Amino acid sequence: MNVFISSDIEGTCGIAAWHETEPGHADGDYAYFRAQMNKEVAAACRAALAVGAADVLVKDAHDSARNIDPAALPEGVRLNRGWSGDIYSMMSGIQHGRWDAAVFTGYHAAAGSVGNPLSHTMNLRIDRIEINGVRASEFTINAYMAGMHGIPVCFVSGDKALCDSARKMIPAISTVVVNEGDGASSTSIHPSLAVWCIEERLKDQLASGTYKRCMVPMPDQFDITIRYKEHAPAYRASFYPGASRIDEKTIHFTCTDYFDAMCLFQFVL
Repeated sequence: MNVFISSDIEGTCGIAAWHETEPGHADGDYAYFRAQMNKEVAAACRAALAVGAADVLVKDAHDSARNIDPAALPEGVRLNRGWSGDIYSMMSGIQHGRWDAAVFTGYHAAAGSVGNPLSHTMNLRIDRIEINGVRASEFTINAYMAGMHGIPVCFVSGDKALCDSARKMIPAISTVVVNEGDGASSTSIHPSLAVWCIEERLKDQLASGTYKRCMVPMPDQFDITIRYKEHAPAYRASFYPGASRIDEKTIHFTCTDYFDAMCLFQFVL
C-alpha cells in the first residue's frame, strides 16, 4: 500500500485566528499550532505505516509549504516542502508514483462558509467558488485531482462543516471533526484526542479495506464559477482562455477534462 497525505493548518485542532497560521507572528501562537499540525499529520503517517504502507508521501500544503518539521514524522515517510509551481499545488507529488489512497489533514470549510472562522478557498481574494453548482472547498478541488488519477480519497480531518461536505461528496470517507466554527469562534476537542482519533480512524479505514469504496465521483463536465471579492481580479481572470466574465466580480469556465480546470485554478486564483 502507498499513501499520499496533503496537510493544511486552518483545520488543525483549536485554531481560531489568522495569526495562529502565520510564521513569525510576535505572540508565538503559530509555533503552538504548527506543532499541533505536525502531531496530526504524524498520526496519519503512523496509521498508514501500521497497516503496512510501503511508501507514504506528505505534502506540506499551507502558506510557504514549510510548516512541517521533517523530524516530527516517523522514519520511512517522505516529505515534500515548498511549492514547485506545478498545477497540482496542494497535491503536488500525487502525479508521481502509484497511490492506493489519499488522505487530508487540517482541512477547512470553503470560502463563504460559516463553518470555520478562517473559511477560505485557496486565498483571501476569493468570495466563492462553485463546481457544478456546489460550493467548492480546497478539499473539493484537491479531491478531484486524486479522482482524476483514480485514487480514492479515504480520510479527512478538520472542521465539522468541511467534514460534512466531504461525506456528501464521498459517502464512505472517514472523518475526524476537531473543530466546529460559530461566527468568529471555534470550539474544539482536546488536541491529544484529535491526534488519537486521526491515527485510529485512519488505521481502521485502511486496514478494513473500506478505503477502496472512497473513489471520487468524476462528473462528465465541470461547470466552474469563481466570484472574487473585488472586481479587478475578475476582469483580469476573464482573459484566461475559455473564461468569461458573467458580472463585475464573477467569471465562468467549463471543461470536460479536470486537468483543464487545474490549469485555470493555477492562473486565476
